[in-house]
Amino acid sequence: MVGRGDDPPQAGGIASEEAPERAFFGRRKGKRLRALQEQRLASLLPELRIALPGEGAFLDPAALFPDPVREVWLEIGFGGGEHLAANAAREPGVGIIGAEPFVNGVVKLLREIDERDLRNVRIWDEDATALLAALPDASVTRVYLLYPDPWPKRRQRKRRFVSDESLAEIARVLVPGGSFRFASDIDDYAGWTLVRIARNPDLAWTARAATDWTRPWPDWPGTRYEAKAIAAGRRPTYLTVLRQDGEQPSVRR
Repeated sequence: MVGRGDDPPQAGGIASEEAPERAFFGRRKGKRLRALQEQRLASLLPELRIALPGEGAFLDPAALFPDPVREVWLEIGFGGGEHLAANAAREPGVGIIGAEPFVNGVVKLLREIDERDLRNVRIWDEDATALLAALPDASVTRVYLLYPDPWPKRRQRKRRFVSDESLAEIARVLVPGGSFRFASDIDDYAGWTLVRIARNPDLAWTARAATDWTRPWPDWPGTRYEAKAIAAGRRPTYLTVLRQDGEQPSVRR
């Protein structure tokens, strides 16, 4: 197993490679869909898909759900949806928005929603940056970004989701005291993220000891990707970042 001791992950000395226009995801569809998957895409997804408001208007996140919710969480890039579905089943009073452009991941989450009758999930199946821009200030209590594509080659790093701009948007939509949870099995990406968190005055990494970033959260159900990473000898990093109290940042364009 690859070890890293008790020091936080490092970013490899590369501090600024973002670009203003970029795509954060690759292909939209992988394996051919089965008949039931196609059926759920055609019938269930339209009921759950978020429609963004017109320019200059913003979503009311709590109003997206059929039942009252005490708070709203957002998971960016939910993959196969197992983590999101586990949260939705455990926390029926929380409205959960999942953003994932990969069709095969969306149909997996649709299966979970259908079979478990999850009423507190809504889906955005396009670029998550557009969704973030449509969310009001201080409207989300928790944001997850779990095992995002690391785009490991140097020329690709501008495509990483984490940037100064995306973290500023996450800070904007989080309520004061809300949390951003990030996980990666790529040390360079974890370090990259820490560098950008440190540059944002509205966000604070909560770690006090090595176990704070080497152990998962107490309510963590795990993911299939994580299990494969650990089996391959890669040790995940888990970052918990809090939205600082104080004046809400404004990064409107």
